[in-house]
Amino acid sequence: GPAAAGGPLPRPSAAGRQEPATIDNRFWSTASDWLQGRASGVRVVAGSRPGVRIAAPAGVTEYTDPHTGTTAAWEYATWTSPLHRSKVPATELIASWNARTPAGTWLQTEVEGVYADGGRTPWYVLGRWASGDQDIRRTSVDGQGDDRSSVWTDTVSVDDAASGTRIVAYRLRLTLYRTPGSGATPTVWRAGAMTSDVPDRFTAPAARPGRARELAVPRYSQNTHVGQYPEYDNGGEAWCSPTSSQMIIEYWGRHPTAEDLAWVNPDYEDPQVCHAARFTYDHQYEGCGNWPFNAAYAATYDDLRAVVTRLGSLTDLHRLVTAGIPVITSQSFLAEELTGAGYGTSGHLMTVVGFTEDGDIIANDPASPSNEAVRRVYDRSQWSDIWLRTKRYGADGRVLSGTGGVCYLYFPADASAAQRAALASVGIR
Repeated sequence: GPAAAGGPLPRPSAAGRQEPATIDNRFWSTASDWLQGRASGVRVVAGSRPGVRIAAPAGVTEYTDPHTGTTAAWEYATWTSPLHRSKVPATELIASWNARTPAGTWLQTEVEGVYADGGRTPWYVLGRWASGDQDIRRTSVDGQGDDRSSVWTDTVSVDDAASGTRIVAYRLRLTLYRTPGSGATPTVWRAGAMTSDVPDRFTAPAARPGRARELAVPRYSQNTHVGQYPEYDNGGEAWCSPTSSQMIIEYWGRHPTAEDLAWVNPDYEDPQVCHAARFTYDHQYEGCGNWPFNAAYAATYDDLRAVVTRLGSLTDLHRLVTAGIPVITSQSFLAEELTGAGYGTSGHLMTVVGFTEDGDIIANDPASPSNEAVRRVYDRSQWSDIWLRTKRYGADGRVLSGTGGVCYLYFPADASAAQRAALASVGIR
């Protein structure tokens, strides 16, 4: 269906009142969407997967890659979205995009936020990205901010939410680059952002259990890769995000080719996990956990779409899973806060693949000693807290942050009517 602004459907509180919306999504993905933006050197391509690509470059610029020291000239063209007024005056913004970047091309995504008093943020760079790594090193950009907000790798965050500062609107700008004189071009099929103002909370009540279902998702362990490819953060606990991404990509029937995997050491099991790590790796963050880079990697597979968003409850999660859409979730916790995990973490990705008859969470948890051990069942109340809370206590008693329901959603272009309805119910169209 057409891309549109949206958030999860309003839900009644325990007292029967409608709770205020805390999440807003806006993604541009249709020909009509792309035509609404301001184009400088790009054209809209129609068809089954509409997008924007370079037509006649707007100019030539130089870029010095901070990770290689190489300076090169690039032709460029830009697309700038209309101003989107969020349904939720926001404390955080996370962008994501789906694109193809053939050899000799790459993409930059930026956002300009508007504060409630009309002031504007700088144009924040939220990623310099290519699906490959032969032309530039995929990277986030550190050190960005003004006196009210900052960029933390992949997230624009208001510095002091208690001050009342909020981002009420934003524009997205895509800059498409290519080698001068070449006919190559990136194509961007989907781009947008999730904005949110999730209230501070240390706990998140678990919604009532719904229908049981378990999806047949492949199981991969990150820990079978400990010590592999130090240049991509050494496997093991650092690879939770690409391992989770690869499970869901394969659930949807997509796989890297033998040619894609030819670079991987043949002695390594599950080479597709190594491949996912390499092609999600953020050379500034020095890790594979950049949320939009994982979504962008997933969307390089045929007709697979991907977004980073937040969900507001286990009800939202259940609706997606029972429609056949597994969800990659981000959480942090002490070992004693999640019975059966056997570890604690300051940040971890796992995949929710089902619910038991009692409403407990069935997860493919890559933090497992083997592929066979990946399937876990976690208590719904504990799991609701560790995923949906925005504040938590560290082992030393300090107050730390939680993700507040951050997740990746990957889904095919030919999603069923029930799947499209489930996605629309959480604001994704």
